[in-house]
Amino acid sequence: MMRVLLFVLTNFAILLVASVTLRLLGVEPWLDANGINFNSLLIFGAVLGFGGAFVSLAISKWTAKRAMGVHVISEPRSEQETWLVETVRRLAGQAGIGMPEVGYFDSPAPNAFATGARRDSSLVAVSTGLMQRMSRKEVEAVLGHEVSHVANGDMVTLTLIQGVVNTFVFVAARVIGTIVDKVVFRNERGQGPAFFITTLVAQSVLSFLATMIVMWFSRRREFRADHGGATLAGRQSMIAALQALGRGGEPLPEKMAAFGISGGQGAGLKQLFMSHPPLEERIAALQAQPAG
Repeated sequence: MMRVLLFVLTNFAILLVASVTLRLLGVEPWLDANGINFNSLLIFGAVLGFGGAFVSLAISKWTAKRAMGVHVISEPRSEQETWLVETVRRLAGQAGIGMPEVGYFDSPAPNAFATGARRDSSLVAVSTGLMQRMSRKEVEAVLGHEVSHVANGDMVTLTLIQGVVNTFVFVAARVIGTIVDKVVFRNERGQGPAFFITTLVAQSVLSFLATMIVMWFSRRREFRADHGGATLAGRQSMIAALQALGRGGEPLPEKMAAFGISGGQGAGLKQLFMSHPPLEERIAALQAQPAG
């Protein structure tokens, strides 16, 4: 709750600073004079930006189950399923969160993900390939990584950051559209074609650039989750699990990529848009941690 409150207050602070800054620069009165109430635009943008992000978060478990074909283990039917559920239960207890739903999805590639709107109502799922191709120590480390995501509140934090970014893109695109329409094309009657075309282009460009911010945070949280997995299951087990992913891991579908343990590979500018750091960097970060 404190995390949500802090980010909401931060967002309002950002909106307030933006409003004051534009007023001091003379932009807000100019927008008002040209038919755009900047404060109303900020509020409307925040409602849309955060609304979409939180709706996605609220239905994230439902979406994940259907997108990935997750089989939730309500009653373990084998020794392996029993071990999986009990391991998640133990790790969740160590991390101080409620017992997540546990499931698996059919995929030959080793991967796993966690999602959910609340720490005490989450979902942890692993691929069949992960269970088949990794040792139990390595699987335990992967589960520790995913449980750490939940304990850190990463899904909520990522949603809040996405909400701030959505708000900025929505408002900035319309301010740019108005300036181009009124100043460059000197339209004096409502909003002309230049406004709509410029707004569409600006929103596309700004969304593209803003994605780098969201992905930067996504990469940072992977290091934290790796550290959490090492704390819960042992550093060497976490390192071994990442090394195993490097030998056969594949990214999840785009909509789920940010929630998995393994992301795609890239070089140069492409790395700015990756949800996960390169596995070599994650392994190096763990190896650099003091033993204990």
